[in-house]
Amino acid sequence: MYKYVGELYARHEKNLKELMWQRLIKWRKQPATIRVDRPTRIDRARQIGYRAKQGYITVRQRITRGSRRKPRPTMGRKPKKMGTVKITPGKSRQWIAEERAARKYPNLRVIGSYWIAEDGKYIWHEIIFVDPAHPVIKADSRINWVCDPVHRGRVFRGLTPAGKTSRGLRKHGTGAEKIRPSIRAHQRRGK
Repeated sequence: MYKYVGELYARHEKNLKELMWQRLIKWRKQPATIRVDRPTRIDRARQIGYRAKQGYITVRQRITRGSRRKPRPTMGRKPKKMGTVKITPGKSRQWIAEERAARKYPNLRVIGSYWIAEDGKYIWHEIIFVDPAHPVIKADSRINWVCDPVHRGRVFRGLTPAGKTSRGLRKHGTGAEKIRPSIRAHQRRGK
């Protein structure tokens, strides 16, 4: 069943486009970080590890598109050297979205996230959180690894799937020599 749900989202059916258009009108007026009752894309949420039980929380996070904005220097450079355009962050937008949501919910642990929508100005991701203090989570052998204190702040150390991808840890073989054990261990010559 989840396979067909995923195909529906991937093909951008006409009815789904109209539905998302109406949703985006509402989402733009909502706060950047908002908790939602259930995942928008149940197939992706379950791939990440979401289960419809107590202790799992879904949050929708909005971030802006485009490159970073830097203030224009007042004097002393030609326009090309001002360094105000084409300034891009060293992280993926998905990782940045996870970090922003994690700051709003400091007692929860990020399991993963996925893209749900975008328009000309914003991108929306949904982040799956787990409450490590919840008795249902502690009793579940599939997810209770997250209760270990070593997983506190895992999103800020790039340990989520989006963080590992942005750090280059999905690469193997030639070109991946300077990203393990970390980018900082090789004077940031990885990536």
